Parts: sequence; structure tokens; C-alpha cells
Amino acid sequence: MKRVQSRSGFTLIELMIVVGIIAVISGLAIPRLLGARISANENAAIATLRALAAAQQQVHSAAAVDTDGDGGGEYCYIGELAGTAPVRELNQATFTPVIGVNRLVPRHLPTPFGMVQADSAGDGCVQRQGYLYKIYLPDATVDSALPTGAYPEAAAGGTDPALLGAWGSGNCEVMWCAYAWPVTPGQTGTRAFFLNQEGDVIAHDNKGGAYSGLIRPPVFDAALSNAVAGDFDQPLGLAAQGNTANDGNLWVVVGN
Repeated sequence: MKRVQSRSGFTLIELMIVVGIIAVISGLAIPRLLGARISANENAAIATLRALAAAQQQVHSAAAVDTDGDGGGEYCYIGELAGTAPVRELNQATFTPVIGVNRLVPRHLPTPFGMVQADSAGDGCVQRQGYLYKIYLPDATVDSALPTGAYPEAAAGGTDPALLGAWGSGNCEVMWCAYAWPVTPGQTGTRAFFLNQEGDVIAHDNKGGAYSGLIRPPVFDAALSNAVAGDFDQPLGLAAQGNTANDGNLWVVVGN
């Protein structure tokens, strides 16, 4: 009887064919996986900004922070909302806003949101799922309607008075804003997002990585219009409303 010998392994040509097939499959699959991750991270960023807005509304309604003693609640920084930084309060002796010793109980954000790190401007950001987040609050200059500055959250401890200067107590009762932008544009996310007290999340495509990681964060009025330069109380920079954003980008409202 003739014995049939079994062949083990592959020939060089067969191996090259297999490697080629794997390369083609990888070439198709990797971009899809990356696109899926970017989409998931962007959706998470939008959801996170809305969670920040909900937390702001809760702490504002409860008047948990009231640095001028008028009974009106004020908006907070991320560290304050997460209970990792002491909240601002009224110094009864000098009747000025200061950083106190108490923390929000209950906290309005999960503790990981209080892990504040410094960006290139020395301001505080929080990193979550491929995105960085920063909250800005207004100062007290000009008048209650037109503050011309903003003090971002400090990196160390959440609210460092040396970095923040004086808050505008009355202005913090009515205004705040937050940004979300990718840690690594094109890999962890693409678009940049903005939200303020008006409640609409707006975005621009951030092509070219205008806002990128800790090295290129947005300034407080980047997504606002240039009606009054450096003004916290500007309208949104939406082309659909005939407004040009201060950063020159096209911002659009994100759908629900």
C-alpha cells in the first residue's frame, strides 16, 4: 500500500499570501476601530459636559456656595463639584470671597473628576476617556453684566487663590463655562466642545489639532463671539446666528 505523506507547515508563497491577507484585513479593521473609539470618546465628552451642567444646576439651586452672603447660589469648579477641593466661601471679617475648609457633601461629581492636573497655562484640567475638561468662572470687573476676565480652576488643590485672584460673586451666580478637547487629536477624539449656562453643547471639528492635550487648551472665550473682546458674557460664536467665534472656528450646536 502506498503511504500518503502529510505535509506540515506552509510554503513561502503560502505564507506570503496569508501575511498579505492579514495586512488587508488589518488595513480595513484598524481605521474602523479607531473611528469607533473616537466616536465613543466624543459621545462620552458630550455626556460629561451635560453631567457637569446638571451638577452645576444642583449646587446652584442649593446655594451651597455663596461668597457674598446674598443667598444666591454660585457655580463651581470641577474640584469643588467632586468634593476634592474646599469650596469658596464668604470671609465674614473682610466680607470677601475666600477658599474655605469645607467640601461639598454630598459631592455632585464622582471623585475621579477631582483629579486636577496642570495644563500649559498652569490652569487645572481633568482627564477622562481621551478628553480634557476645564471649567472657567468669571471675575468681578466692569459690572454684573460685562465681566472682562475669567479665572480657571487651579491645578493644585482645585482652587488656588494665588492663581485665581478674586472671583466675581455676583457674576458666578449667573455665568460659567466648560470646554472638552481631545488629549491626542485624531486618536482619542477629534472635535472640541463647549458648554455654558445657556445649556447648549456646541462643537467644532478641531481639524489640525488647534486644541490638543495639556499643551494647547482653549481660552475662556474661544467659543464665544467677538462682540466685546475678552468679555465673559458674549453670545455663542455660532455661524448659524451670524456670530464669529473668537478663535476663528466654525462652532455648531450638537444635537441631543
